[in-house]
Amino acid sequence: MKRYSITVNGNAYDVMVEEVLGQNTAQSRAMTPTSPTAPASTETGETKGDIRIVAPMNGTIIDVKVKPGANVENGTVIAVLEAMKMENDIVATGDGVVATIEVSKGTAVNTGAVIATIKTPTRQF
Repeated sequence: MKRYSITVNGNAYDVMVEEVLGQNTAQSRAMTPTSPTAPASTETGETKGDIRIVAPMNGTIIDVKVKPGANVENGTVIAVLEAMKMENDIVATGDGVVATIEVSKGTAVNTGAVIATIKTPTRQF
């Protein structure tokens, strides 16, 4: 699996690409916007999860749907963000186990703020 950083229309994305053996194609493993000002880390600077789930816009977290340790699949609702009087589901962008939840109900977040991190399963070949 290879990790790339791609910028599209001014938005930075972390992309993990997995090569499919025996084929000339690649599959996108996960695509999440990144934020250089809000890393998912502990006090020691150590990353807990492989995938960072970030706020797509400024708003307030009105609900957190999962807890650390929960198994999630791509598309599972992690939290609900209220912005401009609309509720927006913030979803997992890959399969794995929730490593950290960085917000709680009532937290005001800026665009790119880390909401949660997901640890992807380790593959053995």
